[in-house]
Amino acid sequence: MPKSARSAPGLRPFEVWCLSLVSPLLIQLWQAALSTLNPNPTDSCPLYLNYATVAALPSRVSRHNSPSAAHFITRLVRTCLPPGTHRCILMVCERSDAFASACALARAFPLFTHRSGATRRTEKKTVIVEFFLVGQDNGPVEVSTLQCLTNATEGVRLAARIVDTPCNEMNTDAFLEEIKKVGKDLGITPTIIRDEELKTRGFGGIYGVGKAAVHPPALAVLSHTPDGATQTIAWVGKGIVYDTGGLSMKGKTTMPGMKRDCGGAAAALGAFRAAVRQGFKDNLHAVFCLAENSVGPNATRPDDIHLLYSGKTVEINNTDAEGRLVLADGVSYACKDLGADIILDIATLTGAQGIATGKYHAAVLTNSAEWEAACVKAGKKCGDLVHPLVYCPELHFSEFTSAVADMKNSVADRDNSPSSCAGLFIASHIGFDWPGVWVHLDIAAPVHAGERATGFGVALLLALFGRASEDPLLNLVSPLGCEVDAQEGDTERDSKRRRLV
Repeated sequence: MPKSARSAPGLRPFEVWCLSLVSPLLIQLWQAALSTLNPNPTDSCPLYLNYATVAALPSRVSRHNSPSAAHFITRLVRTCLPPGTHRCILMVCERSDAFASACALARAFPLFTHRSGATRRTEKKTVIVEFFLVGQDNGPVEVSTLQCLTNATEGVRLAARIVDTPCNEMNTDAFLEEIKKVGKDLGITPTIIRDEELKTRGFGGIYGVGKAAVHPPALAVLSHTPDGATQTIAWVGKGIVYDTGGLSMKGKTTMPGMKRDCGGAAAALGAFRAAVRQGFKDNLHAVFCLAENSVGPNATRPDDIHLLYSGKTVEINNTDAEGRLVLADGVSYACKDLGADIILDIATLTGAQGIATGKYHAAVLTNSAEWEAACVKAGKKCGDLVHPLVYCPELHFSEFTSAVADMKNSVADRDNSPSSCAGLFIASHIGFDWPGVWVHLDIAAPVHAGERATGFGVALLLALFGRASEDPLLNLVSPLGCEVDAQEGDTERDSKRRRLV
């Protein structure tokens, strides 16, 4: 009997002898499983009577995909994870992909369900995730990194839960409660403007969209103002808890799923909680524009004219173009009242976004070429992919021309880059000559995968503004503030790895 086997603690000689025989068999089985994997783009192999599965991610990805192959991670875990109450996932990746991989894993485990079987289950399910880092920086994972991954994944799952929850539960009152819970957790008291006060104070966009609903509209703000801050950042989220289209009503096939129209506000909330927990160094405001676009005697009509918080008047020619109205008030408030240097609005704004950039890539529209590039880079690093829209207000904004008001709220020609035009409507309420940075993210398609929410946007905001964080991992995935960007050769090298789940 080998000395190493004899010294094994707690084992009898026969058990040690059995282990000495089994271990080589396990190694052979493992190597045989690896040899069968031929990812195209992924592949998997069950082990040990389906008690375990090894899965391979793509050996390379294209330049518009994330090197982490985040979408494939979520898909593999959903389809290959063996059943059971207590399960474990071992993620093999490079340190630079740990953040994207963790957020991708979180998307595979949604929180919301009203299935009766789930309520009867007595034993709570648990999933343990372990990371095995490979590559150049393959040292142990620090406790601070694990805490960052925990906060980020909790933010993703929070956003997904809000988006998955139907409007008979997640109305504007309930959304405000979610905001208050996050505020209490962080020691922040939210600012809330509701119902008739919105009208009195000039928020004609939010009030006009939500005034017909049973639960009144609201503007809510969470503010983090640390000592030593050098700039002010505002995240403005569209929170339409349900969108019937108003009097320009959606059809029976396009209305189902409109509970997801609050995806932008949900992402801002999840990201805000994680960012503040990880030590955000600048002033950060999360602005939530909450309303239900409902139908009733008090509903906004086509031809109505509303005065928005920017001081500009808008002729309504389509009540189903409501998101831009609430966001116009939100960005105006961020500019005028919060003094933001950087304003980012995030919204499930247009169905045309899915046509323009597809189901996996959000669309970005911005007045800054630097921030446009940063959004694309951040998307690749965090797995929330982004692709630019055309920014050309001098050619496109004339689509909103009105004979009786400053503008209409919907375009004259729906074939003329409608997603770009929708974003330009929002920008017009802070002014195209505003000296600050304005970024618009349209996440209408990637906010869900099938019938489940993805929590899209949380990882993107954390990565995009990672340089404003005290956390080393968020610094690593942030595309801004780096003196030297990753070279194309590094990107090509990173895209040709083989990683396992």
